Amino acid sequence: MDTPYGSVPLPVWERPEPQPRAASVALSRAKIAAAAIRIADADGLDGLSVRKIAKELGVGPMRLYDYVINRSELLDLMVDTVYARIAEVGQHPGWRDTVLAVAHRTRAAALEHEWFVDLLGARPHLGPHALAVGEANAAALSQAPGVRGVDDLQRALGVLNAFLVGALRREITERRTARSTGTDVSAWQAAHGPYLTRMLATGRYPTVARLVVDGAHLDAEETFHRNLAAILDGITAPGS
Repeated sequence: MDTPYGSVPLPVWERPEPQPRAASVALSRAKIAAAAIRIADADGLDGLSVRKIAKELGVGPMRLYDYVINRSELLDLMVDTVYARIAEVGQHPGWRDTVLAVAHRTRAAALEHEWFVDLLGARPHLGPHALAVGEANAAALSQAPGVRGVDDLQRALGVLNAFLVGALRREITERRTARSTGTDVSAWQAAHGPYLTRMLATGRYPTVARLVVDGAHLDAEETFHRNLAAILDGITAPGS
């Protein structure tokens, strides 16, 4: 395909699957993506390699290059496979219910496939299922009060996506840290509690003290839901 930036291959979703070979193991992009996801779930993206995928599938590594030309295409297929599960939530009767359903399904996908968050917020995801999720969110938000045109819609989507990326990366980072150090949030708080108590007793941080003492301490799921609700209240309010 010729573009202003030179000649580039067609996107992986627009290239037909290679003709099947007379081989003992049949391949497809879906099978390759599924194997790659299993490896990434176990070993992270750093542990993902063509050689490992080929071994998982029982084929030679070079056969995979008939289906994906580089690592970027492989990651695109993996990401879009995850988006396919997110897209299953579909449209709900109300715009807010749709956005909430998509966001919570996205969080569930990130918790199941932690590597997914490492690929959020970078280059746009343009696979068919990623586009379906984007369409669901955009169509829902376009019906929200306070979203009066395309400029409002772009801002609303930008704020929503920024929240999702930040919230999910923070939650997954905390999970990874707990695994790598053997210290969960409760243990970390207990270890730093005496120091924090002394610092707050100085009176120099009264607002932080209110948050620590009087603020609600919710679990991760409830925190995500309440913060998401606050985001939706803000970005869709008339005059916002």
